[in-house]
Amino acid sequence: MSKSALKRRAREARHWLTDACFPLWSERGVGEHGLFRETLSLDHQSTDGDSTRVRVQARQTYVFTEALRMGWKPDAAADHVGMGLSTLTGPVLRSDGLVGRTLAADGTGMTDDTADLYDTAFVLFALAEAASTLDGAEDALEGAKNILKAVDAKLRAPDGGYFETVPGDQKRHQNPHMHLLEACLALHRADPDGEHLSRAGEIISLFDRFFTAGPGDLLGEHFAPGWTQPAGRDADIVEPGHQFEWVWLLHTYARASNTPVHPRAEALYVFACSTLDEEGRALQEVTREGAVADGSRRTWPQTEALKAHLAMFEATGEESFAAAACRSFDVLMDEYLTPEGGWIDQYDSTGKPMAHNMPASTGYHVVLAMAELMRIMDA
Repeated sequence: MSKSALKRRAREARHWLTDACFPLWSERGVGEHGLFRETLSLDHQSTDGDSTRVRVQARQTYVFTEALRMGWKPDAAADHVGMGLSTLTGPVLRSDGLVGRTLAADGTGMTDDTADLYDTAFVLFALAEAASTLDGAEDALEGAKNILKAVDAKLRAPDGGYFETVPGDQKRHQNPHMHLLEACLALHRADPDGEHLSRAGEIISLFDRFFTAGPGDLLGEHFAPGWTQPAGRDADIVEPGHQFEWVWLLHTYARASNTPVHPRAEALYVFACSTLDEEGRALQEVTREGAVADGSRRTWPQTEALKAHLAMFEATGEESFAAAACRSFDVLMDEYLTPEGGWIDQYDSTGKPMAHNMPASTGYHVVLAMAELMRIMDA
């Protein structure tokens, strides 16, 4: 019964994307200067500011690659992907080939050219997805290769992985590396002979050696120099959303590399599920013992819970995982997503909305989770 229920939800996801989400962000999420808008208001109106983050340009480019895959207004979707590519292969790049952080909303160039691994990962991800989707986008792969050359030359860290920013701060962070892994997997799909799985494997090694080296073998967020274990709050706080996200990534890596799923995936999944509230919502932060540290609830951890449930269902076919995916999908649809194609991005621990606008960056999480649901359920 849960499998058929999940199939119905996959069809519902497709309808919401094609009838609400893609139209809204196509009509109101594109600015006048060849850039995607940073936010919309809660009543779905534009709220233009002076700048926009590079990660928004990358994530929205990805969103419209999915629109193109789904056959939503192919000309419009292709135009939006092309617009994004023009930005990601030009204005976001520094003279040394690395990626900066923010652009002027009027299209005049970068306002913060600090090199940032997180933004770089999303540019690589969007370039890979565009190359996989858009006819004539071969230059996207060339652009990705050039960025990776700059990353290897400028960001390789002697203690493993990559510097998260230049100049670096006094901590190391798993999150940018997690998204670089995601980008590598997307690049492998677009360019199977490009050695991207090797780079992905290096990040999996960091996950083994450092990211999960703390108590309980859970995924930590921030580390001391040399990837040593942190002190204070960083030592005890974990994010259920990222535990779920790594479950999905480890399953995705296993499929791509034709290897068994990493044994820690199940442990992360079990722990993260144990922190869900009674309605199946994912919270922002908990301790390693599972106590609530930040009971607020953003949209993105709900999407990551959905993806993890789906990954477990795809690997096993067990009804219990399908039922869990149905529950997470219903939380998203009933509480977070609007009928017009937007979202309420955050609630506090009592269920009161905290969001004052709709960040465009949330769309990547929502669209990717729904695309995974449709892929797995063939809907």
